[in-house]
Amino acid sequence: MEVGESVSDERAWQAVLARDRAFDGRFVTGVLSTGIYCRPSCSARHPRRENVRFFHDPEQAEVAGLRACLRCRPGDLARDEEAVKRALGALADVEQVPSLARLADEVGYSPAHFQRVFKRAVGISPAEYLRARRAERAGEALSQGTSVTEAIYEAGYGAPSRFYEASRARMGMTPSAWRDGGSGVTIRWAVVPTSLGEMLVAATDKGVCRLSFGERYQDLATRFPKAELVEGGKDFAALLADVVGAVEKPGTSRIIPLDVQGTAFQEAVWRELQRIPSGETRNYAQIAAAIGKPGAVRAAGSANGANNVAVLIPCHRVIRSDGTVGGYAYGEAIKRELLRRERAGE
Repeated sequence: MEVGESVSDERAWQAVLARDRAFDGRFVTGVLSTGIYCRPSCSARHPRRENVRFFHDPEQAEVAGLRACLRCRPGDLARDEEAVKRALGALADVEQVPSLARLADEVGYSPAHFQRVFKRAVGISPAEYLRARRAERAGEALSQGTSVTEAIYEAGYGAPSRFYEASRARMGMTPSAWRDGGSGVTIRWAVVPTSLGEMLVAATDKGVCRLSFGERYQDLATRFPKAELVEGGKDFAALLADVVGAVEKPGTSRIIPLDVQGTAFQEAVWRELQRIPSGETRNYAQIAAAIGKPGAVRAAGSANGANNVAVLIPCHRVIRSDGTVGGYAYGEAIKRELLRRERAGE
């Protein structure tokens, strides 16, 4: 096996067939019949499996006598990583979103190409990343008791209206509600029986903000001590039925709105969890690599554990690197059953 312990040859081949960008940088695909090596996501016509050999990196492929594909340019991976690193450094403390053209010029890329490179590595565009960082700074200030107005300006927003507009679109709750444990927000909730045990579901007008097993009203009240908690309701019933269906048959296609928020890093991890196909699993190292942070394995695990909507953001699809199931907030038995159902297509 040439691609390392975390990716079997069969898994690597499946990634190539799916042109899965999450595997770019983890290995390259050597085509012995043409003497070319490619990224897993290369858009070129797929080679025959018997002509393929996988390599850890471009250097290993070139030692074997292969040359880089001119279409996907796998030899540029190191350059891409450095460009993204420089861009993240440039965005770390800025208050105004620089133009894509300016940011791309600073790292020596065309705007369109750099947009693709950055989004593939980080999971979001440069503008989305900066907006998330800005909201994260505001959240940190609010959690430390800073007034809403002070937090808005400290985070770099030019006016309160800009923060209110961004926060409504991103978080569902207003800034003061975020700081004050749900103050002014109505949250509808119910505890319902399922085949996995009693399940608590809670939602704002925007979407589901809490899905958990074994929790009760008191647990929800602790999370949102100043929210108006309303049990059930006609409008809530339809959403609740969809959520129960998603839990009883995990992996089925259902569009269920969510009202969740976290740091930019947490949200990148959650988006990657939602990209894991039903019936498949990933480990923390794979998740960290997929969001462009291969050294942040422990942080990826923490972000996974911070997920507030079990099943809907499928943190149960993350297992240990040794292949064992690993821990789960609601018990290993529930995690195993969710995975079993998805693999069986139930």
